[in-house]
Amino acid sequence: MTRSAPHGPLPQPTLEPPVRRGMSELDRAAFDARLTLLAARLPAAKANKFMKEDAKDFIVRLRGIGAVNPDTSNEYRRVLLRTGDRSSLPTELLEVVKRNDGELVEHDLKVGYDYWTADQILQAVLPEDLLDESPTAFTQVGHIAHVNLREQYLPHRHLIGQVILDKNKGLRTVVNKLDSIDNVYRNFQMEVLAGDPDFQVELSEHDCRFRFDFSKVYWNSRLQTEHARLVESFKPTDVIVDGFAGVGPFAIPAGKKGCGVLASDLNPASAEALGENVKLNKVEKNVRAFEDDGRHFIQTSILKIWNDPFPPYVPALTSREAKRKARAEREARAAAAASPETPASSSASPPFNSLASLSLSPSATPSEPAPRPRRLPNHYIMNLPASALTFLDAFNGLFRPLYKLVGEEEVKRAVEEAGGLPVVHCYCFTKEVEEAEKDICARATEALGHQVHPALPDFALRYVRDVAPKKAMYCLEFRLTEEMVR
Repeated sequence: MTRSAPHGPLPQPTLEPPVRRGMSELDRAAFDARLTLLAARLPAAKANKFMKEDAKDFIVRLRGIGAVNPDTSNEYRRVLLRTGDRSSLPTELLEVVKRNDGELVEHDLKVGYDYWTADQILQAVLPEDLLDESPTAFTQVGHIAHVNLREQYLPHRHLIGQVILDKNKGLRTVVNKLDSIDNVYRNFQMEVLAGDPDFQVELSEHDCRFRFDFSKVYWNSRLQTEHARLVESFKPTDVIVDGFAGVGPFAIPAGKKGCGVLASDLNPASAEALGENVKLNKVEKNVRAFEDDGRHFIQTSILKIWNDPFPPYVPALTSREAKRKARAEREARAAAAASPETPASSSASPPFNSLASLSLSPSATPSEPAPRPRRLPNHYIMNLPASALTFLDAFNGLFRPLYKLVGEEEVKRAVEEAGGLPVVHCYCFTKEVEEAEKDICARATEALGHQVHPALPDFALRYVRDVAPKKAMYCLEFRLTEEMVR
C-alpha cells in the first residue's frame, strides 16, 4: 500500500478478486479473498463518535463492508482503519485511540464470490486480450436476461451466462441471440447459457401486463419509452390501426386509454399472445385482435371499422361519480320494490328516482347531439422497422372500397367528423445517419408512389434510438392526403 503524508488522510485499501485465468467452469470457491487491516478496539459507546468525528479521514469505506464491526466482547466494537501498517498512522490518531480507552488490533476481512460484482469476476477469469470490454450488459424480459455476445466471447459464453445469472437476483434464465431478426415472424434463435429453459414470461409496462413466449415472438424492452410517447399522443376518442402489433405494446395501452384499436400480427404466436393480453388487461371492448399480413390488414381496415364501428368513447367515472351512481341505483331498486306493480300495459311514467332519470353516464344532454360511433381510423402504426417502409403502398387507394360502398360525399363527411385523414407512424432504420431525412423520405416516396416530404401535413421524423454504430431507428410520421387514399 502506498503511504500518504504522516498527517494527511490515508488512501482507501483496494480489494480485488483473485485472478483465475483459464477457468472454463465456474468455481465459486476460487474467489475467496482476505485483507488484514488495523482496527481501533473501543468501548461500544465511543465507536460512533470516533468513526464520524475523531478519525473520519482514516476509516475504511469499502462497498458492502461496514466500518464498525463486532468484537469478541459485546462491550467493545472494532472500527476498521484504512491500513494494516501501524507505522503509517499519525501520532495524533494513536493518541485519540488511547484517550477513548481503546487499542489497535489486527482484523481480518474475508470475502468470497458473493462479494464481487459480475464485472470483477469476469475481469478475473477471461483471457487478457478480452478485458477491454466486460460482457455483462443484457436486456431483461421478465425473468430472462437476453445478451448479444460478440464472437470472441462465445467460447466463454456459459461461464459468462452463469455469472450474470448469479449476480442478478431477479433472473432465472440467461439466453444468447444466435442470429439476426430476419424472418417474417420477427423472432430469432437463442441458446440458453444458464438457468431454466423457460421462455414463458410475464412483465409489466406502463400499467399493462403482458404474457408471451419470448422464443416465439418479438419484444424489445428498450422501446418502452417510445411505446409511451406514441400512446400519449393519442386522444381517447381516436381509432388506431396497428398492422404489426406483436404482443400489443402499443395496442394494449392505447385500448386502456379508451382508443378503439384494430391490431394484427402475421406471427401466429404473437397474434395468440395479443389476444390473451387483450383479455388479461380487460380491454376486449376497445381492442380487436387479428392474425393477418400487414399489407392486407391495412388495405381492409377501412371497411372493417366502417361496417363494425367502435362505440363512442365514454370517459371513466370519477370515484365521486361512481359513488353517486351506486347510491342512485340502490335508491332506484328500493323505490321499485316499495311501489305497487304497474300493469304491463300502463303508460305511467317511471318514478323520478329510477335508473333512467338518475343515470350519470356522460351521454348527450337534450341540447347536444348524441355521440356517434367511431367509424374511421385516426392513426396507423407500422412497427416493423426493418421493412415497414416497403408496406406504404398499402395506403394507395385506401378509401377506394368505401367510396364505392357509400359514395364520396358520405366519406368526406365522415372524414371531417373523424378530424381528418389518418396519420401514419412508420418505424424504420437508416444507415445514412448524417442524412436520415433525405434517405427515409426517398425510400418512403418510392414505396408509396407519392412524394413524402416535410411539407406534408403533420410531417415529423423522430429519432428513436441507435441500434448500431452507424444505424439508427426513426419514426416517420405524416398525414395521408386525399391524393394518396383515392
